[in-house]
Amino acid sequence: MSPYALAIHGGAGVISRSRMTPEREAESRAELRHALAIGEEILAASGTALDAATAVTVYLEDCPLFNAGRGSVFDAEGNHGFDASIMDGSNRKCGAIAAARAIKNPILAARKVMEETPHILLAGDLADRFAQEQGLELAPPSYFFTTHRREQLKRAREAKQVVLDHGFDDDGATGTVGAVVLDKHGNLATTNSTGGMTNKLPGRAGDSALIGSGTWAHNDTCAVCTTGIGEAFIRTNAASRVAAMVEFSASTLADAAHWVIYADLPPVGGSGGLIALNRWGDITMPFNSGGMYRGYVKEGEEAKVAIW
Repeated sequence: MSPYALAIHGGAGVISRSRMTPEREAESRAELRHALAIGEEILAASGTALDAATAVTVYLEDCPLFNAGRGSVFDAEGNHGFDASIMDGSNRKCGAIAAARAIKNPILAARKVMEETPHILLAGDLADRFAQEQGLELAPPSYFFTTHRREQLKRAREAKQVVLDHGFDDDGATGTVGAVVLDKHGNLATTNSTGGMTNKLPGRAGDSALIGSGTWAHNDTCAVCTTGIGEAFIRTNAASRVAAMVEFSASTLADAAHWVIYADLPPVGGSGGLIALNRWGDITMPFNSGGMYRGYVKEGEEAKVAIW
């Protein structure tokens, strides 16, 4: 049996210490800790990495603070579009949905794609229909509405920009969510879920929906989950690139992740970060943006959370 480990993120971007209220900071840290506790309870009972990663992501999707599920940002037409993916490191099975509009918990739909179909990615209205056929809950637009996200859309429209969920120097809006998990059986898993970028074109899909760019898990190397400007992570195939460096160049997990974030992403306009975990329980969480909501816990250790 392996010691379990779990790392999560809640998005990366412009996160100002001076403009974040103490109440918002305390609330964000508390939600990250609660998510870690949910995952750790499953892992401590010898649950699977897949189940722990899924449960953590569902919790963060249900929290209106984060840009995933309930707290998702608005696109250019004032609607929502959801991307999510999941990967099993024991067999490299994976599933994803992109540009869905009504799935209450997109990560559950991604897992259904992985487990119930021969496919990997379903997109748009057909992803919503598939989720409903699988017995998953859909929700009306009002469920996903938050005043803060509407204000972000207004500011993005005025600036004529497409921006990260915390691309403005505001009071600490949280973002995309994801998890990397190692269970007691030595298996890795990764999840990723997002509402995308504020004022994005309808139908746009980012790295969170793409295996290899935003999500990767393989027991022989590592599990990786990215967050930031998705187009840059797609152009660099960032998640699987970390794994390839570990596998083929004898890089440590930390060295590989840091190279991708600090050397490979910036030349293509990449801002953001990633969380990564290997089968020995090593965790790294580099970011090149103003901050990244993140946390981790290892068996026998106290959970840690951070923003800056």
